[in-house]
Amino acid sequence: MKKIYLITVFLSVIISSKNFAQCDIKNRVLADGTMEFYFEPAVFYTTKSKSLKINIVTDKENYFIALQPTPFPSKKEGKKIKDDLIIELADTKKYKLTHYDTQYKNNDSIMQVLYLIDSNDIKAFLNFEAITAEINMQGTEFVRSYNFKLHKQAIMRQLACVFKEEDK
Repeated sequence: MKKIYLITVFLSVIISSKNFAQCDIKNRVLADGTMEFYFEPAVFYTTKSKSLKINIVTDKENYFIALQPTPFPSKKEGKKIKDDLIIELADTKKYKLTHYDTQYKNNDSIMQVLYLIDSNDIKAFLNFEAITAEINMQGTEFVRSYNFKLHKQAIMRQLACVFKEEDK
């Protein structure tokens, strides 16, 4: 009986720590002095040939979806990525997110593309999980389509964390 109790306590600690980790908002000050809040990227899609990580980035006024596709084009080619992101949510509607910036980080070992979530669409991203995304990856194979299999609710959870933090 004592073992069952200890196992139950142990499992509940692990589960609760994962829930707290889900709201682990990080921050950094950008070169222009702006404070940026972000989450560690969650893997949304992965195969042997390509993968896609996604996370929310915000300055508390604007909300962005940051994509980290792999493989990614060279810096010269990647800077040509200017098209918008089309993402379908579980409400079966497709949302167009405006391209904001393409960045290369960590000595160019990570490429991140930021897309602005329209303020009118925030509620949908809070309430519906992501299903698919289409990205025009100029310099590679034109449009990449991703059918999300992993962490479909990561955008919802990360946005909920941001808004919960703002309410404090």
